[in-house]
Amino acid sequence: MAAILPRAGAIASSLSRPDKYRRRRNANVVAAGTGTGPAAVLQEGALERPAWSGETPLSRLVGSLIAFKPLYALMKLASREVIIRTAEKSNIPWREMTKKVLESDVYEMFERIRDPNLVYPDYYLSPFHAYDEGNLSWLAAAEAEPATMSIAKRAIPEATSIEEANQIVRGSWLNAIEEHHLKYSGNGQINDILDIGCSVGVSTRYLAEKFASAQVVGLDLSPYFLAVAAQKEEKLSRQNPIRWVHANGEATGLPSDSFDLVSLAYVCHECPARAITGLVKESFRVLRPGGTIALTDNSPKSKVLQELSPVLFTLMKSTEPFLDEYYMLDLEETLKQVGFVNVCSILTDPRHRTVTATVPY
Repeated sequence: MAAILPRAGAIASSLSRPDKYRRRRNANVVAAGTGTGPAAVLQEGALERPAWSGETPLSRLVGSLIAFKPLYALMKLASREVIIRTAEKSNIPWREMTKKVLESDVYEMFERIRDPNLVYPDYYLSPFHAYDEGNLSWLAAAEAEPATMSIAKRAIPEATSIEEANQIVRGSWLNAIEEHHLKYSGNGQINDILDIGCSVGVSTRYLAEKFASAQVVGLDLSPYFLAVAAQKEEKLSRQNPIRWVHANGEATGLPSDSFDLVSLAYVCHECPARAITGLVKESFRVLRPGGTIALTDNSPKSKVLQELSPVLFTLMKSTEPFLDEYYMLDLEETLKQVGFVNVCSILTDPRHRTVTATVPY
């Protein structure tokens, strides 16, 4: 693998010149509400999206490498090793945290939270994130929290600790939500929150802590993830305990006009374009007039992501089957077509954007 990927990377690098690619002027962007610190000033890249995404020659080359099954198997293994090694170098106790979950009583929570009648969409049954069962496995659920912690450290590598990185990444995201809602909701309070694609509840808990008086619902397709989330929540003392729902975010079964905020954190890049549109439509349905949708995820305009090395973006794409669809989709336009207004997009850290919008009155 060590010999194959650098050679592939060299070919990819030679194709990475964005001469035929639509360029953007570099722009410095102030992170939402961060003030000072490592992420206070953010820089957009020169392109609308990375040259390694979409229908570019470079993207097609990477796709052909991934389509070669023996090489894909090696890429998947290498990607997993890189992720775990990088996390542990950042003082994230990946293996220790995973073992703790797998050796706990989380399995009892599984049957209590699982909806046996739920039909999974076809895309959700594919291998994903280097797991053959995708998100429908205990290993994926056990590793989800250290993987989430790694997101913040990769975004803010100069942070002195995981806690500082999380404070910057999550703080900017929450501030963007709060500022948008205050500006466009007509002074409406955030009393009910839905976190779609909540995984093991990391983003859900941040929302519950930020908006402490709100009733919060965490919803996910994976009962394994929800079991881990619910087990952790049971050990916490919270004024308004989080409710966990096993459902499809495209058809939640929840009442219309019942939430003031719908959040999707690091969800969209894991979905095909048709599913993203479905999630946006369902969010519009369950939000009250004046309600806010907030989607935080990889930013196509991120200078950091546009300048990833060939080896890194090849490994990343090998475990993210819908990444090209995500980068090709105009998310802001999708929100407008569904009916949202006041669509805003801002870099909230060097890698991620937060897109917010409002349901009109």
